Amino acid sequence: MGKGRFENKVVIVTGASTGLGPVMSRMLVDEGARVLMAARRIELVEAEAAAIGESAVAVRCDVTAEADVAAMVDVAMERWGQVDVLLNNAAVPGQDLYIWEQTLENWNATFAVDVTAAMLCSREVLRRSMMARKTGSIVNFSSVAGWNGLPRKSHYSAAKGSLRILTKVIATEVGPYDIRCNCLVPGAIETQLMADWLERTAAEEGITVEERRDAWFSNVPLKAKISTAEDVAKAALFLASDDARTITGQSINVDAGLYMVG
Repeated sequence: MGKGRFENKVVIVTGASTGLGPVMSRMLVDEGARVLMAARRIELVEAEAAAIGESAVAVRCDVTAEADVAAMVDVAMERWGQVDVLLNNAAVPGQDLYIWEQTLENWNATFAVDVTAAMLCSREVLRRSMMARKTGSIVNFSSVAGWNGLPRKSHYSAAKGSLRILTKVIATEVGPYDIRCNCLVPGAIETQLMADWLERTAAEEGITVEERRDAWFSNVPLKAKISTAEDVAKAALFLASDDARTITGQSINVDAGLYMVG
């Protein structure tokens, strides 16, 4: 195990079975952290944790269920006695529907994972460890869809926009305890989820995947720089670390310049 910014720190990563979650977990352990990797699909997260090594522990957790979230934090507290960092990475895209097609089930299910779960997880780590110790860092994960919105994604766009406001409120409330909360706002990430979306929407529009990709990136200044999971993970670890000790309540874009806020 390497030495680094997270030496002697305990980190909880939700949504840790695929995509960005395992990448962040691996990088955290490389920098000295002990990581609790949580996800609903226990067989996947157990495999990822085993590949990382003894400093990573897998826990099955439905982050929309209060009992599961409490049990997840129990594991960290019983094993290590503290939680220093929470990465609220769990998310679902929901079903693509125009607003006139939108269903309450799709809307509520997306909000449950993409917003409510971040509240539940934050509440538990604050109550159980961070506030008493007067230290901690929480990073939420939004999306560029939460800025201007995306067609057929009213549920997802609204949820991801809400997450940025939740971040500001948490940061304001816990600042006096020397706890920080920030929000990372990725654009497109080179993952299987992105590949599937490009393929599906290209088929719906009757164009090639390459044409769909070109159209998506037509207004991106860094056209050749679609973010990798590692790019996003590096930004997340910076915000989580003491290197960002005076940064709180901020939403930081990692999107090759797609949305320039300020």
